[in-house]
Amino acid sequence: MNTGTKITAFAVVLAASFGTAYGVGAALGPVRTAAPGANAPGAAHAHDAAGEASAVPPAGGLAISEAGYTLDLLTPHIASDRPADLRFLIRDADGRPLTSYRRAHEKELHLILASRDLTGYRHLHPVRAADGTWSTAVSLPRAGDYRVFADFTPAVKDSRNLTLGADLSVAGDYRPAAPAPASRTATVDGYTVTLGGALRPGAERELRLTVAKDGRKVTDLQPYLGAYGHLVALRAGDLAYLHVHPGGAPGDGDTAPGPDVSFDATAPSAGTYRLFFDFRHEGTVRTAAFTVTAGPGGVHADTDGAGTGGHGH
Repeated sequence: MNTGTKITAFAVVLAASFGTAYGVGAALGPVRTAAPGANAPGAAHAHDAAGEASAVPPAGGLAISEAGYTLDLLTPHIASDRPADLRFLIRDADGRPLTSYRRAHEKELHLILASRDLTGYRHLHPVRAADGTWSTAVSLPRAGDYRVFADFTPAVKDSRNLTLGADLSVAGDYRPAAPAPASRTATVDGYTVTLGGALRPGAERELRLTVAKDGRKVTDLQPYLGAYGHLVALRAGDLAYLHVHPGGAPGDGDTAPGPDVSFDATAPSAGTYRLFFDFRHEGTVRTAAFTVTAGPGGVHADTDGAGTGGHGH
């Protein structure tokens, strides 16, 4: 058995940050939209169709250390289909555990797990002990190589949001999954989610997710982590991460609770991306997944798609 086998993925859209009942979530850096990316170290610039310069978000989650902080994964190996306690630390430049964080979307830290073939996904919310050790229960049904993403902001002056990544090996009988087809529609637990809009490298574009159940549009989505939806995108091949947040917020007097949830996002490069959209309805968080391709002319997502099961807490 070779748990180190790496799978090259398929075709997806967007570049990172889109998020869930046991599956949805992020991959191109701790970048939220093009605006924050403009000030982030390593950000490049491109020109959109109108010739205007726009910031290209730096890829996130590709490094275990950045800006003086390191993700120390204390549980680098687990067995498939068995409950495990995943533990890790965020260490500062002096090696000390970080114990002070800025809250974002109701949490100090968001943890994303994704398999290298982009068929497995978890958006988890671990608990931090007084000594800085984070832990969360997890059970992954499929063996293989996974990537762990820690999305957080240190509560330190002038600190910025970071996404650090580390490899997790899941032992067991491993069989590579076939790449997911390009998709504009995903189904999960009787819900149909449709992806609208376009995404292109180096230019901010709107992505719109429309939620329906049994053929009727859902107009009573429930807040989840301070929003009506979360979107995480991972780039096929290297699992670069980008976490994008929706425009507006529940209770702001302007944002409707469905059926549409919109995001502004910029792809850091051309390529295939896997998008994970988390939404909450009737008390349950579900995840819809899409595969899209971002090319020089924009993002393409055709044919049909499939949902992904569940979201972890």
